[in-house]
Amino acid sequence: MRVKRAVNARKKRKKILKAAKGYRGALSRRYTLAKEQYLRNGNFEYADRKKKKRNYRRLWVTRINAAARMEGMKYNELIHGLKLANVNINRKMLAEIAATDMESFKEYVNIAKEALKV
Repeated sequence: MRVKRAVNARKKRKKILKAAKGYRGALSRRYTLAKEQYLRNGNFEYADRKKKKRNYRRLWVTRINAAARMEGMKYNELIHGLKLANVNINRKMLAEIAATDMESFKEYVNIAKEALKV
């Protein structure tokens, strides 16, 4: 028995062309080019989801370092001191505190300084 693929083939092509709607020029209109670009963009999306996490961590570290230096301490000294004092706070929260509540951040700096002296 012969299989007629018209409906399924059209569905497949429509799916790809719908996903490629915002692409420029022929990439949004020609199926072959749209499919290649669609697959390529999937790779970029996957990689960039990983990069996003790295970029946010870099941002948090930069913010913590800037606030710590205003208190006369380096980033690595602050983190080391907090570890010695058994203070479990992640970099995201520490960066948020550094940006919004400087008085609380100063307390963390003092805790780290005390732990480093011992």
